[in-house]
Amino acid sequence: MAVTVTAYFIIPIYTILFVSGTNWFQTNFSVLGNVAGREEVFVLWGLIVGLYFYYCLRRIIRRMPEPPRFSWLVSLALLLLVFAVTTPYLPETLPLKAFLHIIFAFMASVCLFLCLFFILLKLAEKERAAYRPWLLALGLIAVISAFLLALVGIVSSALEIFFTLSMTLLVYRLYLRIVR
Repeated sequence: MAVTVTAYFIIPIYTILFVSGTNWFQTNFSVLGNVAGREEVFVLWGLIVGLYFYYCLRRIIRRMPEPPRFSWLVSLALLLLVFAVTTPYLPETLPLKAFLHIIFAFMASVCLFLCLFFILLKLAEKERAAYRPWLLALGLIAVISAFLLALVGIVSSALEIFFTLSMTLLVYRLYLRIVR
């Protein structure tokens, strides 16, 4: 029940509220998360999202007959996300920390994406037809994310919202299929 509430309500509502009142195509979570008064909100958002993915993906991996080769990526994704939301993004005053923040945030997303990709590949080895749509959905998330990046030229809130919510729902649906 808690996973359902988190996937369908907490993450989507918190994500949208976090960026409310801003232009989704001209700013991003890193900028918003380092505005005075929003730092704790940003860290909390990161912890909720990171722990959600960690919990769901670890449970999926444990239920698989043979874990995927790179299942450790889920732990690395969580660690990098924690580093990202706790490292300030203040390029004018702390350029090195801002650069590290960008690397941590980007690599957390890549690790999450790759972990899910390898899980789906492993599942598709035994049931190709059943998991082909899942792989296509993950590919579609990658294509739309690349399009949003190219459209604006920056990692925008629109891209971050899309990636977060689509991955949340995809992981939740897989969690239901495998764990329940």
